[in-house]
Amino acid sequence: MNKTTNTVKTKTIKSLISASELLSIYKNENVVLVDTRMGKDIKKNYLQEHLAGALHVDLNEELSDIKEDVANGGRHPLPSIEQFSKTLSSLGITPESHVIAYDDKNGSIASARLWWMLKAIGHKNVQVLNGGLKEAVKVGFPMSSNIETPKSVAPYYIDSWKLPVATIKQVEKISKDKEHLVIDVRAKERYNGEMEPIDLVAGHIPGAINVPFSSNLDENGLFLPPKALKEKYQKVLGSRSAKNVTVHCGSGVTACHTLLAMSHAGMEIPNLYVGSWSEWSRNDMPIATIKTSNNP
Repeated sequence: MNKTTNTVKTKTIKSLISASELLSIYKNENVVLVDTRMGKDIKKNYLQEHLAGALHVDLNEELSDIKEDVANGGRHPLPSIEQFSKTLSSLGITPESHVIAYDDKNGSIASARLWWMLKAIGHKNVQVLNGGLKEAVKVGFPMSSNIETPKSVAPYYIDSWKLPVATIKQVEKISKDKEHLVIDVRAKERYNGEMEPIDLVAGHIPGAINVPFSSNLDENGLFLPPKALKEKYQKVLGSRSAKNVTVHCGSGVTACHTLLAMSHAGMEIPNLYVGSWSEWSRNDMPIATIKTSNNP
């Protein structure tokens, strides 16, 4: 695919990009489009059809460092700085790249995770495609089955994760502190303890409140407008600052969807508990449930 040498001014880059905006800039020299879809046979599906020019990254293999014992960091621990640097270089990403991630789950899986990881190393120009693959198809974005070749680039230097993360011990402490807030973004049924399709035990961290990540979206699977999201989360947070708020999910992936929503709303990004419920529930930590009843 031929690319132009035009560049995009990204001084005040937004966290989300619309499909029509992407269509107008995807050929720019500094744009790196990343397909983060996951699931069975995803590599095969990606090779059969993907957005033209998009490279694929794997959540399990490249955006995580999965341990043999899930109790050690949860189902999707962060990779090391060195591992992530290699992944970025293999995608042809440099500090000057304009990275745009998309998936087929409204940003709720690896797109938001890649966005957070790039923000966490200080990368300036990174966005998630609002509405993902289906929105791109709607606007006639060209599809491809080509084997895409990334640019050859120098190693991406990373010195540290710069966005705040919380450990299991820190979450245990702050969950009992009224000045702090722990937000669980999983579905209500999982938070309540009515069901648990992935982890071994159902329930939630005592003291955590439930704000499902799905509530960040409208009926079409697009993120709510910044004003609506800001009003929603300001009400949830109250007078607490972002440093006193910790967000988690099942394994530290969909929690990034809520962090993305807050950023989209112009708010500061809170702490991420990467280990999340998958780590908490396997370490003999206290567990709360909410009994529900159909009785009037």
